[in-house]
Amino acid sequence: MSNSLGKLFTTTSFGESHGELVGVVIDGCPAGLALSEADIQAELDRRKPGTSPASSPRQERDEIRVLSGVFNGHTTGAPICLAVWNRDKDSSQYEKNRFVPWPGHADYTSYVKYGGFADYRGGGRFSGRITAGFVMAGAIARKLLATINIEILTHTVEIGGIKAIARNYDEIRRNAAGNAVHCANPQTAEVMLQAIEKARQEGDSLGGIIETVALGVPAGLGEPVFDTLEGELAKAYFAIPAVKGVEFGAGFAAAGLKGSENNDPFTAREGRVATTSNRAGGVLGGISSGMPLVARIAIKPTPSIAQPQRSINLLDMSPASLETLGRHDPCIVPRAVVVVEAITALTLCDLALIAGRLPRIIT
Repeated sequence: MSNSLGKLFTTTSFGESHGELVGVVIDGCPAGLALSEADIQAELDRRKPGTSPASSPRQERDEIRVLSGVFNGHTTGAPICLAVWNRDKDSSQYEKNRFVPWPGHADYTSYVKYGGFADYRGGGRFSGRITAGFVMAGAIARKLLATINIEILTHTVEIGGIKAIARNYDEIRRNAAGNAVHCANPQTAEVMLQAIEKARQEGDSLGGIIETVALGVPAGLGEPVFDTLEGELAKAYFAIPAVKGVEFGAGFAAAGLKGSENNDPFTAREGRVATTSNRAGGVLGGISSGMPLVARIAIKPTPSIAQPQRSINLLDMSPASLETLGRHDPCIVPRAVVVVEAITALTLCDLALIAGRLPRIIT
């Protein structure tokens, strides 16, 4: 397995969905950053299940424990170990259907990859549960980025084909945290919630699209040709189990434009180089341009649904049928918003250290 992300700010993920705990070890965090468990808990609370009609009824308290790397309220420069314990587990359905892979999950591929030895309970290492560790690490990365005035705004722009009207940054700041789906348009948020509830009642699920915007990113982040800004972000986004697509700026829409329509003209703004539009999404040649970094992430419908689905028994290849296993989100998009934000922060933090934009000691 490959469980580490980043080169200088390295995050190593550990734990399984129904194991004892999940967490991360962060190596390379600058010393001197003021940090408390409350800072991390605030981000975990945004992600944890059982807090809205759109989420799984699984009740995990997700109480953060900082096990190393923080002393007298500041990071020490040593590895930081963060963990939460899995308290509300029910593995009975997974034991019953151990050799019947769930359509849309990694049950079959992990069975082949690890010879049947992988933890199959609740998806094991392939469950969205492990993203709690990403959020813990992301909370620290966001605090580090704030010291160099980088802000990350993340919101839901589509659920089940219901699209929110584009909003400016102030509206995202003001509105996205105020509803269960993290949509910057409160009216559209209500329609999205209704659609999620309808899917739940039908025993089905919905996917959607999350947009993240990083403001204040300096020009020069990214290491071409293989460790580009978009490449590192895309790799990190695809570590989130439900992600199926990523685009930057105009993304796939750029394929339908002419060069004269797609190019962002340069201008001078307050003594700095800027562009009059941002169809590039803040990245040129794999390097940040100084304009807002804009990415959109496609999240698939939750594969665990309360409807019969066809499968096979891996022991004798006989036909089998499955219905819902355990407790699941009818739409994972709202809880994935904070995870996308965390992954963005982790990647930008690493690239900022590589580029020398973040100091090794925070004073």
